[in-house]
Amino acid sequence: MSGVNLTHRLPLLTTADGWEDYALLDSGAGRKLERYADHTVIRPEPQAIWQPALADEIWQAADAWFEGTDDSASRWGFNGAPAQAWPMRYADVAFEARFTPFRHLGVFVEQAAQWDWFRPLIEARTAAGRPVRVLNLFAYTGVASLIAARAGADVTHLDASKKAITWANRNQELAGLQDAPIRWIADDAVKFLRREVKRGRTYDGVLLDPPKYGRGTKGEVWQLYEGLPELLQLATQVLSEDALFLVATVYAIRMSSTSLHYGLAEALAERAGMLESGEMGVCDQAGRTLVSAIFARWQAE
Repeated sequence: MSGVNLTHRLPLLTTADGWEDYALLDSGAGRKLERYADHTVIRPEPQAIWQPALADEIWQAADAWFEGTDDSASRWGFNGAPAQAWPMRYADVAFEARFTPFRHLGVFVEQAAQWDWFRPLIEARTAAGRPVRVLNLFAYTGVASLIAARAGADVTHLDASKKAITWANRNQELAGLQDAPIRWIADDAVKFLRREVKRGRTYDGVLLDPPKYGRGTKGEVWQLYEGLPELLQLATQVLSEDALFLVATVYAIRMSSTSLHYGLAEALAERAGMLESGEMGVCDQAGRTLVSAIFARWQAE
């Protein structure tokens, strides 16, 4: 079996419990009712096959709702004039939320469980006077990049969308991290990794959150199931000899966390350490965990 020096833990369930500016108020009947700072929103959620716990009038008082399940169209409805953007915070990192043409608002809240996991690893090494270089791929609006930078890492932030990087730059300002060592790159992740491998450039931590489908800066087509094996191989090849961690998250629930686990185990080859995997979710106020993604993460010995 590949990864013979690895210790395996699976399956796990992580929940993002550290939020003050976010809450999953209720879920059910294929929807979820959420609070983003002072704004309440309703979004589709096929995983919520149970019935809502809160009364209909509470749901009906939401500030905004996304109708349907087609992410390719703008289907937001509003009670009153919608806010263009508003500030949020996780721990000591501020950022901006806003309604996008899709169902997203600029942050994937369940990722906070991963931020809480890798941040102390960075802080411990930087406290010892050793630099940490982190590569964040498919980095979107950059909250994970800012968490890593706040912990003391030098960060390379990469996304194929220039609009997403512009948003991430705005978040950098809101977080007060204008002077943090963050390198912003608009590029195709796989092509970038191939070049980094050839250059021999390495990182102490790698974050990757590939979409189910996407296009690179020059129209390159990305399909998760076809492209993920190479992506995992390349991501492990750019890990430094004394690397700290690698985190892979996937929002294609049809893929199992066990599949992701053993795909990453194969890519890690003879590296030692702990490899664990499972599901990522958020608990609603009725105590039900709503799972929206899977993860696999490796930590060095």
